[in-house]
Amino acid sequence: MLSAKCYTLSSMPSEQEIYAALKRHFGHDDFRDGQYQPIAEVLNGRDAVVVMPTGSGKSLCYQLAAMLLPGTTLVISPLIALMKDQVAALERRHIPATFLNSSVSADEMSYRLDAMMRGEYKLVYIAPERFRNERFLQAIARTELALLTIDEAHCISQWGHDFRPDYLNIREALTGFPDIPVLAVTATATPDVRQDIIRQLKLGEEPREKPYVQVQGFSRENLDLSVVATRNHEMKYRHVCDLIRQHRTGIIYVATRKHAESVFGRLNLGRFGESKVLLYHGGMNDAERTRVYNDFVAAKYPVVVATNAFGMGVDRADIRFVAHWDIPGSIEAYYQEVGRAGRDGLPSFCRLLFSYADVKTQEFFIDGANPSWDVARNVLSYLRTKAVGKGVSVDTNALADRLDVNGIAIETVLNVFAQHKAITLTRGESFRDPPIVQYHPSVSEAELHAVFAARREKERRDRQRLREMIDFCDTSGCRHKFILSYFGEEAKADVCGGCDHCGPRQPPEPLTEAQWLIIQKVLSCIGRMKGCHPQSIVVDVLLGNLSAAVRQHQLNTLSTWNLLNGFKPEMLRILLETLVRSGCASLATDGTDLIRLTSKGMRVARREEPEFTIRWPSDKSTSRARAPIEPPALNLPSRIPGRSTGSDFGATLSAAARTRAFALRSWRKDTADELGVAAFRIMSNKTLFRVAEDNPRTLAHLSHLVSRQTLNEFGEDILDVLGDC
Repeated sequence: MLSAKCYTLSSMPSEQEIYAALKRHFGHDDFRDGQYQPIAEVLNGRDAVVVMPTGSGKSLCYQLAAMLLPGTTLVISPLIALMKDQVAALERRHIPATFLNSSVSADEMSYRLDAMMRGEYKLVYIAPERFRNERFLQAIARTELALLTIDEAHCISQWGHDFRPDYLNIREALTGFPDIPVLAVTATATPDVRQDIIRQLKLGEEPREKPYVQVQGFSRENLDLSVVATRNHEMKYRHVCDLIRQHRTGIIYVATRKHAESVFGRLNLGRFGESKVLLYHGGMNDAERTRVYNDFVAAKYPVVVATNAFGMGVDRADIRFVAHWDIPGSIEAYYQEVGRAGRDGLPSFCRLLFSYADVKTQEFFIDGANPSWDVARNVLSYLRTKAVGKGVSVDTNALADRLDVNGIAIETVLNVFAQHKAITLTRGESFRDPPIVQYHPSVSEAELHAVFAARREKERRDRQRLREMIDFCDTSGCRHKFILSYFGEEAKADVCGGCDHCGPRQPPEPLTEAQWLIIQKVLSCIGRMKGCHPQSIVVDVLLGNLSAAVRQHQLNTLSTWNLLNGFKPEMLRILLETLVRSGCASLATDGTDLIRLTSKGMRVARREEPEFTIRWPSDKSTSRARAPIEPPALNLPSRIPGRSTGSDFGATLSAAARTRAFALRSWRKDTADELGVAAFRIMSNKTLFRVAEDNPRTLAHLSHLVSRQTLNEFGEDILDVLGDC
């Protein structure tokens, strides 16, 4: 079992010492909301699970704690690029830090491990798979550790949207660190995922006490969220071009490498050119991905077209838009990706270009990520005949064809087998290199069967997450409220003013005398409660509700009792939330919802800030409704209608080709209506029939059937229509 030495603090640093360290090491006078308490908890030796949105300053929590602790802080991070960026930023602040990952040469690795054991680094960043390296395990056992930080902690939960099996290595490693506090941080975790993080890390189990859990507000009021119904790729392309023209700097997320290359190619060859657009996906080699990442973060290029392999740890503040070409697989993935926009706090725009046809891509991914036991058993049989006692190269695509299954499913099966030590799995430098697999008979078939049976719950959750993502696209209500509710937070208002349903935000008007008096009464009541009661009790006191808590604490004797009798309760709750957002009051971050008056709130209550104003709550409790997007229907008649009589359209074609011709004609009409042109301008009947008969499956084939202009503008859409027939 791995064991490690650890440092402990002889005494907890005072608040003044923590603030002084913040100024000395990072140059800040004050903490952002939610940063101070996690630091204080881990300095006090307590484990913590912290959920804070992208761009809210999670990294500072463990970096400052590391500077106040006397030993070395180990930071587990999933991305090499993120490690390099954070270490470089720390070194610029003269904070000793390093990283240990596959990009480090053997000689340099030896040097860094020796320096780590000598205590020369305050922070050491590692990838989770480093816990499988015996040399690292020996070095860490001889290192004085003070704190273990797990970044992107949702990766340890198989209920999370980005589960990574290597994160499970952390759980085993923790048995050797019984006295070292653990800080798990993430930007996206539902209540279920938060509980699973705690369970996977065994936080709260002996000898560890119950962890401190903090969920800092998911609300990103500077993000304008919208969903745009799109029938075809041409409509998506026009929306993307509009976003680039209007907002210049952004990320265009696509679901597949094929789509990434197609969208990039069209933008690159079109009006924007090579000087503006980058391409990033998991099929590129490490050097290419690193170059693209660095060029985008350094602001050399304003736009990147990318799969979800891009984004974690991207630290660029001026991203003005995020477009989703395809629907993401979950609300978690969507909100993490749009959260990369507007990190400077300025208005930013997030557009999801939605088509029901795109849902099939995510269903394909879910099928691949959750193979059945029948698929796994067939792969097992293959490995028993080919890979016993020796490592063999496995062509996963060929094996998928042989077994007639989703290619992603083969990769998933191999990963699960490796995770449970049924095989040794070695991957090459490039994703194109087939993995080397050696089968180990020591793991029984019954054990593996149980593993895949247990994964059915994961599949159910994956499909439910996709269903909730579709519900987000279909909702007629406030999109911000939908997301906050999903993550277990209560929306501050029913109308956010920052989505396509609620309309644009309007600047708040000056307060009337009557509104000033109400605010003074509310702030006075909060002040008299001295931070000892939650918002709900403030509402009870102001409205004169003699609740059990009011009676227990004799709050009906306060001078603010019943001051707002008759005021609408829901409006008062929204007003309280608004005053919190404006900085007049603050909420405890430990889940108790205790509210206290701030120094700004005291000044406002005394009217010492005459320019103060807020957006006053409205009587409206629902947002502007909009009809949900209806899925497209393809109703094929028994007889293909003709141009005039309804009998001769495509009459000379075969039955299958006539079906394709009808589908192409339907697409042509929709596209023509969208562009405001005659249908023949999109494609003539003669060309349409030729395409329907030949049934091309690639752009190269299609190029022989249509004009170059048609190929460039509508090629992908035509192939999509044919693929659905």
